[in-house]
Amino acid sequence: MKTFMNEDFLLSTKTAQKLYHEYAECMPILDYHCHLNPQEIYEDRKFENITQVWLGADHYKWRQMRSNGVEEKYITGDATDREKFQKWAETLEMAIGNPLYHWSHLELKKYFGYDGYLNGDTAEEVWNLCNAKLQEAGMSARNLIKQSNVTLVCTTDDPVDSLQWHQKIAEDDTFDVQVLPAWRPDRAMNLEKPDYLAYIARLSEVSNVKVESFSTLIEALKVRMDFFAQNGCSISDHGLEYVMYRPASDEEVEEIYAKRLEGKTIRYEEALKFKTAYMVALGKEYQKRNWVMQLHYGVKRDNNQKIYGEIGPDTGVDCINNFAPSSEMADYLNALAVNDELPKTIIYSLNPVDNAAIGTIIGCFQGPEAVGKIQQGSAWWFNDHKTGMTDQMISLANLGLLGNFIGMLTDSRSFLSYTRHEYFRRIMCELIGGWVENGEYPADYKTLEKIVKGISYNNAVRYFGFDL
Repeated sequence: MKTFMNEDFLLSTKTAQKLYHEYAECMPILDYHCHLNPQEIYEDRKFENITQVWLGADHYKWRQMRSNGVEEKYITGDATDREKFQKWAETLEMAIGNPLYHWSHLELKKYFGYDGYLNGDTAEEVWNLCNAKLQEAGMSARNLIKQSNVTLVCTTDDPVDSLQWHQKIAEDDTFDVQVLPAWRPDRAMNLEKPDYLAYIARLSEVSNVKVESFSTLIEALKVRMDFFAQNGCSISDHGLEYVMYRPASDEEVEEIYAKRLEGKTIRYEEALKFKTAYMVALGKEYQKRNWVMQLHYGVKRDNNQKIYGEIGPDTGVDCINNFAPSSEMADYLNALAVNDELPKTIIYSLNPVDNAAIGTIIGCFQGPEAVGKIQQGSAWWFNDHKTGMTDQMISLANLGLLGNFIGMLTDSRSFLSYTRHEYFRRIMCELIGGWVENGEYPADYKTLEKIVKGISYNNAVRYFGFDL
């Protein structure tokens, strides 16, 4: 029997072990999609205790604590940090087979040197160990990024953001990790939201373009894109219910938008037409600017209205949405490709059932402009576990070129989450090593090294074109 989480954790064959230890393990991390707070990076935040850095904004953990019958007081309420940590420790011991069990222990091992097991009985020991360690200078926000071997971070930022913290970081020559903004314009698209008109007023103010029509909305966003580009941005990200395509004439789109600006209710079909026009217009802009477009979809958010009303969004009450017509996504990409206006695009679905559909669609729109121009994104959110990652890579390998895959994204608010890249790389090496051991791919280590290092890091550097 293997010991828990030894050096060959998740690596069952000699080939997998060689691929990981000789090729993947040493590669840096390109954190091209995360939700870290740039202010905390600039101010080099130090955490008082492990609860702050581990549980403060982690709805993955909150969700499992509720599943263990923990009162909300000990999750997002007014319990002490020590009490919250105790409840998490008691929850974790029940999480056999859950990636949180692996991630938590990888983090304890890497950042705190703890080789034991966290549970209700060991919580006091781990609490004291971690809190003592967190007082060391090397455990500040910047140093956690540095010791994780991260070369570049892309945060997630709204078009109206001042980007002041990114500017301050860029001016600080004591920190050599690039921290760049990524453009997340969902609030300008979601015209059905109650606060939409207030948001548009803010967009008008910061862009100096009075938004009074659909065309001026796009003009205001272009002004802000220019500002983001001046601050190093070259990546956009869209959180969608699904990738829709309901085309309408320019006149009809303007009529729909004018109706919303007047404060009138928009029908669902009208919203889809507006959102289609919005996504087409922005896609064209991304192509002009050589920006990468990310499309995240397949989630139904804020399902528990009681919790949403008390705590707000991103608190662990989201689920997979199984409505995502692949035909509309293909039509959307085609609407851009027909006039050579399709940017480099990464497509992620929260529903693993969509893997094959994505794999076949991306093959329709590849071209010589970039290697793997249209990518299937890494297994995301509810899928970033051993089965989900393996299934996504197998599907991509079956239908496309796994060797050109840009690999793992962090997608986290925690400075300790970089062990997810280790987790991914071990799973990737186990998969590829198994194929080699089974005679499905030759033991051609020159090519295998290129593939493994590419998926780990090099492909993303090439794809995004960062100056590293």
